[in-house]
Amino acid sequence: MTRTIISTDKSPAAIGPYSQAVQVGNLVFTSGQIPLVPESMELVGQDIQAQTKQCMENLKAILEQAGTSLDNCIKLTLFIKDMDQFGAINEVYGSYFGDNPPARSCVEVARLPKDVNIEIEAIALIKQ
Repeated sequence: MTRTIISTDKSPAAIGPYSQAVQVGNLVFTSGQIPLVPESMELVGQDIQAQTKQCMENLKAILEQAGTSLDNCIKLTLFIKDMDQFGAINEVYGSYFGDNPPARSCVEVARLPKDVNIEIEAIALIKQ
């Protein structure tokens, strides 16, 4: 199978040796997205809801570049600094999905790149 690199300037540029996403067949695997604003490469701030929204918007842009959408996500993984913020994260996260959300894992971690509070990665289906 062919491996296709997905890249868009509507999501933050990679800050290391990785791609924003890779497509294999009809699946797209995104790299973890942190709450960087694509135009400035600056963080949105420390508010967990603002950070969650920016992560989701970054994922949305990458998936759209790949020809799919959040609606076609199969699985997302959330890495968070503080499980006590889970409810606030869910308020924002849930607004991006309807009645049939994708599978999800949420893991509390000690530290994330640029000391953000959240990082989100996705696997999505490209409907042929």
